[in-house]
Amino acid sequence: MKRLLLSFFVIIPFCVSAQHHLKLWYKQPAKVWTEALPVANGRLGAMVFGGTNEELIQLNEATLWSGGPVHGNINPDAPKYLPAVREALLKNQDYGEAIKLEKKMQGLYTESYLPLGDIVIKQQFKDTARMAYYRDLDISKAITTTRFTAAGVTYTREVFSSAADQVIAVRFTADKPGQLTFKVSSKSLLHYQTVSMGTNAFILKGKAPVHADPNYYTHNDHPVVYDDTAKTAGMRYECIFKAINEGGSVTADNKGISVKNATSVTLLVSAATSFNGFDHNPDKNQHQLALNYLNKAAVKPYSVLRSAHVADYQKYFNRVTFSIKPAAKYPNAELPTDERINAYTRGAIDPDYETLYFQYGRYLLISSSRPGGTAANLQGIWNNELRPPWSSNYTININTEMNYWPAEVTNLSEMHQPLFTLIKGLSVTGKTTAKQFYNMTGWVAHHNTDIWAVSNPVGDKGQGDPKWANWAMGGDWLCQHLWEHYRYTMDKTFLQNTAYPIMKSAVLFSLDWLVEDKDGYLVTAPSLSPENDYIDANGKHGEVSVATTMDMSIIYDLFTNIIDASQTLGIDADFRKIIIAKRAKLYPMHIGHLGNLQEWYKDFADTDPQHRHVSHLFALHPGKRISPITTPDFAAAARKTLEIRGDDGTGWSLAWKINFWARLLDGNHSHLLIRELLKSNAGAQTDHHGGGVYPNMFDSCPPFQIDGNFGGTAGMAEMLLQSHLDDIYLLPALPDAWSTGEIKGLKARGDFEIDMKWAEKKLTNATVYAVKGGVCTIRSNNKMMVKGMTLNTKETSYGYVISFVTQKGKTYQLSAL
Repeated sequence: MKRLLLSFFVIIPFCVSAQHHLKLWYKQPAKVWTEALPVANGRLGAMVFGGTNEELIQLNEATLWSGGPVHGNINPDAPKYLPAVREALLKNQDYGEAIKLEKKMQGLYTESYLPLGDIVIKQQFKDTARMAYYRDLDISKAITTTRFTAAGVTYTREVFSSAADQVIAVRFTADKPGQLTFKVSSKSLLHYQTVSMGTNAFILKGKAPVHADPNYYTHNDHPVVYDDTAKTAGMRYECIFKAINEGGSVTADNKGISVKNATSVTLLVSAATSFNGFDHNPDKNQHQLALNYLNKAAVKPYSVLRSAHVADYQKYFNRVTFSIKPAAKYPNAELPTDERINAYTRGAIDPDYETLYFQYGRYLLISSSRPGGTAANLQGIWNNELRPPWSSNYTININTEMNYWPAEVTNLSEMHQPLFTLIKGLSVTGKTTAKQFYNMTGWVAHHNTDIWAVSNPVGDKGQGDPKWANWAMGGDWLCQHLWEHYRYTMDKTFLQNTAYPIMKSAVLFSLDWLVEDKDGYLVTAPSLSPENDYIDANGKHGEVSVATTMDMSIIYDLFTNIIDASQTLGIDADFRKIIIAKRAKLYPMHIGHLGNLQEWYKDFADTDPQHRHVSHLFALHPGKRISPITTPDFAAAARKTLEIRGDDGTGWSLAWKINFWARLLDGNHSHLLIRELLKSNAGAQTDHHGGGVYPNMFDSCPPFQIDGNFGGTAGMAEMLLQSHLDDIYLLPALPDAWSTGEIKGLKARGDFEIDMKWAEKKLTNATVYAVKGGVCTIRSNNKMMVKGMTLNTKETSYGYVISFVTQKGKTYQLSAL
């Protein structure tokens, strides 16, 4: 649904000469949702349009979803079809029959993430003929500002979503006393009612649907179902609005709040739902929760709320700084953001725009994923549709994982925690799915999930396409995040108490899932390469296969990680031996007749050679089995694969390719894809090609998906720092366009914090801060020395390598020789 605001006046921009390095700014209000500016605190989100006589602020609460806890025995006949599927694949090679049988093994679709409601602010002015106007989002402070002048009065609105105080604050000021007169109302796409609460507050409240079909599923006459009598589904929600004025008067009724002749007003917005965990009925007292947040915030002056918000946000955001030093001043850096994007699309050189995009990704992650909260979904936390694209759920065949690729490397490890909570829930429901759908042990998760931790194959019992609905490697892939969090933080308590048990249970399912082929290899059957198709030797199109490269790469990665985790913890030696033996029997990677990495069990042709998914390169990224340094033949095959796939794609696909090319140590190709990812796609609301960004720098899949933002930020970090192998590679894929620059605060595995400066594509100096201490091995493309140490430098085909022992809490200075 597009949000449209009409302005019937001429807008003249304020003269702005301030530094816009960390701001998105515009000369006009937003007309549609993808021009509005996002703020959030991990739980409460808002899209601010910046209107003048009518302002729209669209609201979200991260736990507001349709549905309720999942039920068992959804498809009790599912297990009996697995032997027939395997016979069709391994014995008869009847891929068409396998597709038909796979559909009989599906459960229900996930539920949908829902919009909370809208704030509508109507403000009348004496003179609307000409208005000086400016709006921005300052991502260094997480505050959006709208400023305009009417009839000689300058009006300013600030909006932020405070994690410190768990409210959204909207601050209205005028530079002359008594000039603020406006009305505040609210509405929702959900069933709702509004009621007054005292003299200066009112409430929006209602109940969510018990079910909402995905937007692409059109088989039901009533895709959104409400049931006010349901006890096990239908989440309750409440939003409270309170106005605190200086000067003038404030009144409230069932329709909203009226402000007259005030000089300044703070509108506080508090919201909560009855969500009580993935496995409980939604029975919390949402009114009391929202009221408690509001009452605690309302006694604080606005300046205190603002300062606490900025301090809380900056303790995360300020950890990393990134700048590219251009050879000359680029004037586009001073353009409004929408004009800047358009100029960049036409070919303008604008390194500050690229570093702004990098930091914007970090801003979005801090905003949409906070410790103790829910994980960032397909749209982070921002959604304005009752049936959003792909339910705005968690698609775990790439998109959810991509959301968290920047978490560790860009020094936002805490923001990873909501994903671990989701994984923990999936490991519970996934045991039921493994048993009831396959008669297997351990836990499994498939193509996508939701706040209720749905883990079954989706598809409404036969309506889903198996190439996405039945893919069974989602849980195994998510386990990589648990291990990577340990590798970055070296937190053995987390590894032992949280990560290892979940990883081991996923391994147990994989052991049951694997079968031997005719050559004695362990394979997955059925097996899929998400959302892709092939053409078999008889010219028939298929999608269900055996031992796809992605399946085998994910399982190889999981087995390797559980082996390493077992050794690290000094436990499960006998189990470790079993997994080492099983890993040796996994179906190996193959190079196809075109010189590419083979995607399927056999060297089948692709139905779509430029398909957006490049799943079979999992071992290159985010895995570590393929590298030019350790496996040059497979790295060359991966390169050939990418050349065949091409440089086009959806937003998230372009982002993944940035990471692939960075792992291949080709910074210029990565940068070419950055330019594609950051181009304008302002007109693409529903088209499924093109990628790019909208005017508010949201990623265009299209439509909007936030994974492209996160994947792009992660890719830029991967170009500057890699530590997935046994060393820390400084500037491994530096492009010519970033020949001189500086970055501070990136994290490397082993819990090392890295600062770097470089000039003319050569590293000049760096610092390594050893958070935990231990052996640190550095690789760089030019010789380095460590201050105060005499070290041997090893020259390799890929740079120079030095190794030294670090002490906990100590910083080490490196400089070029």
